Amino acid sequence: MAEMPAPDDIARHLVHLEVERRLAPRTLAMYGEAFERLRQFTEAHPVALREVQVHHVRRWAAQLHAQGLASRSIAIVLSAWRGLYRWLGRDGLVALNPVDGVRAPKAGKPLPKALPVDQAMALADHHPEAGNPLLDARDHCIVELLYGCGLRVGELIGLDVGASAQAAGWIDASDTTAHVLGKGSKRRSVPVGASALKALQGWLAVREQLADAGEPALFVSNRGTRLTPSQLRSRLKQRAIQAGVSTHVHPHMLRHSFASHLLQSSGDLRAVQELLGHANITTTQVYTRLDFGHLSKVYDAAHPRAKRK
Repeated sequence: MAEMPAPDDIARHLVHLEVERRLAPRTLAMYGEAFERLRQFTEAHPVALREVQVHHVRRWAAQLHAQGLASRSIAIVLSAWRGLYRWLGRDGLVALNPVDGVRAPKAGKPLPKALPVDQAMALADHHPEAGNPLLDARDHCIVELLYGCGLRVGELIGLDVGASAQAAGWIDASDTTAHVLGKGSKRRSVPVGASALKALQGWLAVREQLADAGEPALFVSNRGTRLTPSQLRSRLKQRAIQAGVSTHVHPHMLRHSFASHLLQSSGDLRAVQELLGHANITTTQVYTRLDFGHLSKVYDAAHPRAKRK
């Protein structure tokens, strides 16, 4: 088969994607942009499209990253290129696929979202004027434990009323400690603050009015059985709206808020690691970035030398 010019290879491949693969117009447009980037790279190097090697692709991916293209967008570009060379390879037009083994740079992990202190306090202190007082007592206790102890959802709903051989976790009010079963079936103990203990006492005083007889779960739904993660998320979302918190609140956000606020006040990263139950301190170090972001905002807003024209 006579060799065709590189632009013809790309044009024919786009027809293949549209007619035979029946890709959506939006996807075709994205692939077209990816191939235009490839054409520009091959012309600037210069190198023929069918003679591109792995080191070329690695260099071009690095250039896209340096230009500020997001990791996900680079992955799409590489996927389009990889498909093009796989298609050319089936016709024997290239000896190897130069994109195989080339991956987009890893995307930076987003910072965990935490509530400002005032919003976290508003959520914890909120008591709706209308509604079921039993559910309010339960939900109030849940918020206090999530924010006050930094528990995961699974750790919270796994709590039983009392300690037993079968209990995944429980709260010992006498020594103000929550004993929970975390990730990897690792047990840990965390202190329970005065506000959470008071909320716990309030919930325990009315829990039997909701719980089925013999139900060991500390937190139960209005059906009397152990609360599920989806039920907890729904109730927390509703409570946040009622409390006037504009941010979408989910249970793990309260764990993030616990860690961030504690680190801002204490600066003790190792202690926060222990309280969260992180096996590796690098997992906890993300909250130092969150704290620095908070400090940066304070600096930019308050320091006279930080103001920009």
